[in-house]
Amino acid sequence: MMGTDAGSDSRILVRFVDVNGAAAGHQLELPRSATTYQLQALINNVLSTEEKYQFHLNEYEITESLHKTLLLQEDKVSTENAVEIVYEEQAVFKVRAVTRCTSTLHGHGEAIINAAFNHNGTQLATGSGDATVRFWDLSTESPLHTCKSHKQWVLVIAWHPTSLYLASGCKKGDVCLWDPRTGARRGKVLTGHKKWISCLAWRPLHCAKDPNKCFLASGSKDGSIKVWDPVLGQCCRSLTSHTQGVTCLKWSGEDLIYSSSQDRTIKVWRPSDGVLCRTLQGHGHWVNTMALSTDYICRIGSWDPSNPGETDALKVYNKYKGTSEEYLVSGSDDFTLFLWNPSKQTKPLARMTGHQQLINQVNFSPNGRTIASASFDKSVKIWDGRGGKFISTLRGHVKAVYQICWSSDNKLLVSASSDSTVKVWCMRTFSLLQDLPGHADEVYTVDWSPDGARVVSGGKDKVLKLWRS
Repeated sequence: MMGTDAGSDSRILVRFVDVNGAAAGHQLELPRSATTYQLQALINNVLSTEEKYQFHLNEYEITESLHKTLLLQEDKVSTENAVEIVYEEQAVFKVRAVTRCTSTLHGHGEAIINAAFNHNGTQLATGSGDATVRFWDLSTESPLHTCKSHKQWVLVIAWHPTSLYLASGCKKGDVCLWDPRTGARRGKVLTGHKKWISCLAWRPLHCAKDPNKCFLASGSKDGSIKVWDPVLGQCCRSLTSHTQGVTCLKWSGEDLIYSSSQDRTIKVWRPSDGVLCRTLQGHGHWVNTMALSTDYICRIGSWDPSNPGETDALKVYNKYKGTSEEYLVSGSDDFTLFLWNPSKQTKPLARMTGHQQLINQVNFSPNGRTIASASFDKSVKIWDGRGGKFISTLRGHVKAVYQICWSSDNKLLVSASSDSTVKVWCMRTFSLLQDLPGHADEVYTVDWSPDGARVVSGGKDKVLKLWRS
């Protein structure tokens, strides 16, 4: 272990590795006082690039100097072997923490259950207990369209990868498709489920290639999953193997469908022919939520912040995913999370324990390196996205945390809680950055726009709030 008397002028043996663990160049002897600017110059020389990088030592980001970061983890770093410094490309733009409410939007007659920005953050939609879907004009921050077709609560909404459609599912078991430009329903109501719709997932754009081939998957309390052709308005495949209600769906970047259920299993489906590829087991109670390390890349489709003219979704996917594998994390009523590498094995990579009550939501950071989990135990926990190691607990909410969302530069996290507040957390220091009160009751939903400009929140008080920096 490292002695506490090691000063900033002493030297240390280091090795640069990428996020997948591949070494870059040889071991180097550096002064402990080396700054991020010097590390940047060094890695650019080693890799012969001019890209901007950020550096991590274990779970800590090196923000000033190597010495200051080493002091934070004296008991974790051994200097007998080379210390590994992980480098990765910085996000294209820096997202500033939201600090103020710019609009409080009324219109819904019941609780707002879902709010979501589209793939590039230029459009916003909400679903409510008043059985309507609403679109909102972000330039004026005012109501745009009210969509009426559902007969019962709108429980879930999902944007098409190019914002061609918005899909919504209700408590009656119906799925509707809407045109965001006009607010009109596209085609007929998609019926077939016998109980309420619990989740929706669009096929990623890079898998479909043609936006019209982005099929929609819906999961229901009746235990079935249906795959719909939005152009024909028909069910082209019904996937049935779960013995209880489906709780969450993910359509992966590898063109597989993952479904979690109250039967305690996660099933992996091949949508092209409906084959059940494998079943992932391990949870002792209902599986409530799942997240993929590629969720953010699949969400933005062909929108590339660093290249606004890009139209090739596969190129964007490969650029942001790199050589890393696609990981899955699941959260359950048994208070645990499991980390999986589902394309390679049916056994979990890690069982992550620490929450004292059921887990509401899990989310990978956009770069796939970190996992955040929200729980009824009033806390948000942060985990390593590769090995499942516990990193930190974010405490501040005084009631259950319902939803969380990352900023697109991986530096901030926003959470919504039953305590009527929205909170913004710093992922460098794992501390509270902004407390955003204003809602009169429980906050059910929160989303951060992919362009980083806004956060939206909605809940039991029937109002939608937009937050900006």
